[in-house]
Amino acid sequence: MIHAIPGVILIKTIMTRIFHHLAFLLIFQMCTLICWAQSDPNASFQEISFHTQDSVLVYGDLHHLHKDRPVILLFHQAGANGRAEYEEVIPILTEKEFNVLAIDQRSGGQRFGGYNRTVALITNNNYSYCEAYPDLVGALDFLVESGYTGHKILWGSSYSAALVVRLAHAQPDDIAGVLAFSPASGGPMQACKADDLFETLEVPLLLMRPAREMEVESVANQYQLALQHGHQTFVVENGVHGSSMMVGSRVSDDPAQQWGIVMTFIERCLKMPK
Repeated sequence: MIHAIPGVILIKTIMTRIFHHLAFLLIFQMCTLICWAQSDPNASFQEISFHTQDSVLVYGDLHHLHKDRPVILLFHQAGANGRAEYEEVIPILTEKEFNVLAIDQRSGGQRFGGYNRTVALITNNNYSYCEAYPDLVGALDFLVESGYTGHKILWGSSYSAALVVRLAHAQPDDIAGVLAFSPASGGPMQACKADDLFETLEVPLLLMRPAREMEVESVANQYQLALQHGHQTFVVENGVHGSSMMVGSRVSDDPAQQWGIVMTFIERCLKMPK
């Protein structure tokens, strides 16, 4: 009777697990690309990836027009991903001849459909909202290193709306404007909330909230603080949380009014010198 050597069994077990993991990654990537192509057969974009300063691999989609044109950087809300949250927003922006970069942050998921490619490749993901900040920094660095010279506008939703304010505050020379939709300010955001930065923020800011959120005391206080320090604000009467207030299929009314305000703000930012 021949007995198996324990070391050989261990090696076989490890190799089997590695094979299964690689197979999962391959299938995941194929399914993601196929599903997205089916949902938008006319989509024209390049899937990109970059490593953050703390070595997390972040995925995104770059909708490219020309490197000297303005770029809108889209960041999603909790539990979501760039493709799904901004599926109806991106065509509007590209039609207006903006380059668009939408990434999947390390804190996200399948909300609104689709998959968060960054999250899918992280084992034991315990990252907080604040810890996703390097993903935003990495997205901006990616554009600069790739030679995009046009104005750059940050667009954040919920927790990422607070983080875009932080990024603009840290790198004002690189940012032309900030759009913050329902910037989060609750307990999980205490280490990175936007409120404390309004007074010294040098970059133009547009903060937008749905009316229903204004009933929360901390939200109302944040809104008044932004007004107090000269930033532009707007309350959407029948809006919903985060960037979804810009999406027709997620609100009860036509979002034309909020789109008019957003585009007027962006146009003002683009007139400022680089």
